[in-house]
Amino acid sequence: MKYLLLVSHGDFSQGLKSSLAMFAADKVDEVIAVGLKNGEAVDSLATRFSHQIADLSDNTFVVLGDIIGGSPLTTVCNVLAQKELLDSSIVLGGMNLPMALNALMMKDILTGEEFVTTVLAEAQSSLRQFKPSSTDDEDEDEDI
Repeated sequence: MKYLLLVSHGDFSQGLKSSLAMFAADKVDEVIAVGLKNGEAVDSLATRFSHQIADLSDNTFVVLGDIIGGSPLTTVCNVLAQKELLDSSIVLGGMNLPMALNALMMKDILTGEEFVTTVLAEAQSSLRQFKPSSTDDEDEDEDI
């Protein structure tokens, strides 16, 4: 099985997993969320994550991290490397909800560079300014 692994500082990854369940409840069991807790040492994160994936050694991972080069993502990648799982994993940074949802839905359909291009394009296209507009005074009391 291919798992989506969400990696973050704090509880961001767990919150993102919760949000994914709203859109893809049938696939949320394929999502693993791990975050570096405030004040936690990276060695503790490594141990906790290693235990979390102990029974998943025959699987592959799509890893989404909040910050490329951040302690949580580098720690998780080190653990995957120690378990000889990193070479078969895809690792992307700068995760957001559209990116994670697209990765979850496409991880079993697309592979390699096609998967990476599709997921990154979705993440980038979701980044833009939202400019609400009201058409007339009657609409002022309506929700946007």
